[in-house]
Amino acid sequence: MYQVTGRSWVALGDPVGPSNGVDDLLWRFRELADLHGGWSVFYQASRERLAQYVDLGLAAFKIGEEARVPLTTFSLEGSERADLRQDHRRCTRDGAVFEVVPAKDVPALLPQMKGVSDSWLGDKATAEKHFSVGSFEHEYLSQFDVALVRRAGEIVAFANLWETGTKRELSIDLMRFGPNSPRSAMDFLFVELMLWGRAQGYGHFNLGMAPLAGLEQHPLAPVWHRVGNFVFRYGEHFYNFEGLRRYKAKFRPEWEPKYLVAPGGIALPRIMFDVSALIAGGVKELLTK
Repeated sequence: MYQVTGRSWVALGDPVGPSNGVDDLLWRFRELADLHGGWSVFYQASRERLAQYVDLGLAAFKIGEEARVPLTTFSLEGSERADLRQDHRRCTRDGAVFEVVPAKDVPALLPQMKGVSDSWLGDKATAEKHFSVGSFEHEYLSQFDVALVRRAGEIVAFANLWETGTKRELSIDLMRFGPNSPRSAMDFLFVELMLWGRAQGYGHFNLGMAPLAGLEQHPLAPVWHRVGNFVFRYGEHFYNFEGLRRYKAKFRPEWEPKYLVAPGGIALPRIMFDVSALIAGGVKELLTK
């Protein structure tokens, strides 16, 4: 899974498929990018593949941590879940109802979901993101089961589900909630999804990445870590880095590092710009949003 922007050939995550074919696939990608004068880039790569990326002649830069909640032990019991339990009960009292709709029934619901999505985008004063984050597209959403929150029969929040055949992990991609959703609707949806996932036999729920979280703060840490920590602490005007990390932490997840793997040196700033523009949907969108 990759896209090309500028000279950057950006793959999303690690290679997918049988482990005995990974080395060959990585080299084929590296050779293809080199044939076109491009840079091989892996965004949100895992630590399990770092040795293989180093063998490609690439460098790894930590860009954040991914939150994965163990579902076998997840519940709303106990003092550490008190806030989640209260928010969940409040949403239930406010009329929130959860359901999972199979993919075959999703197309009929897309007009209602589009209204929720448009309201969310307008309220956030933002445009759709791309590449590492899904956008509202009928063809895309019709391929997945969708989790809904209804209130008085009206769809007020939704998320499309990413499910694995091995049931190792459950996650979501596009999540939206509208102005008529109860307070803490996002917490309600996540809690219900985790309880549903546990009942379905999934091992973990993936809450996604907290950008720039978990970087070393030691004075001798690499320059990238020091820059990242500065942005994490003082970049709230542009993006709520610390707030996002704090929000995900209340679900008591296991944190796993994620990396940008790419050529280092003078190419890195341009690669970072290319990746950011790819996610934003273009250079214009990156500079204006």
